[in-house]
Order: sequence, then C-alpha cells, then structure tokens
Amino acid sequence: MKVIMQPIEMVARFNEEGIPRPVKFKARFEDIPVVIVIDKILLKSEEKLAGNPMLIFRCQSIIDGVLKVYELKYELHTCKWFLYKM
Repeated sequence: MKVIMQPIEMVARFNEEGIPRPVKFKARFEDIPVVIVIDKILLKSEEKLAGNPMLIFRCQSIIDGVLKVYELKYELHTCKWFLYKM
C-alpha cells in the first residue's frame, strides 16, 4: 500500500461512547471526486502520532470492479478524516 494521507469528507456513525464507524467517504483522485462506500472494516486500532491520538481503520471496498484494501485515519482532537494508505 502507498501512503497518501489525503483529507477526505466522511459519513460516519457514532455509538453511545462516541466511537466512530466509517460508512462512506469522498476523495479526489486526479482532481476527480469519487464516492467510496465501505463494504467491510477489517481492523480497527489506535496509535499516537506526535502525541495526537488517532484511530486507524483498515477497510475494503470494490472500486472500479476491483476489491481494494485501504486505511483510514481519524484524528480524535481535530475530528478530521484522512485516506492514509491505498
């Protein structure tokens, strides 16, 4: 997987404890906006990057007829989503 770290627009659901679950997102590939629906969350983990806690979601979706695995990051303090690896 290649590191991208691109900010994205996300639609997510939150449980009672405030933990997000990503549903779909919009990213730009070669200046073309693309909406990707998350088919399955394979792994959820936590990490700290420069003291900033983040949630990492490894997900899979069918994009252009091909099953792709990618990683999303959610910054807890700023509430921002990133397409981290694809």
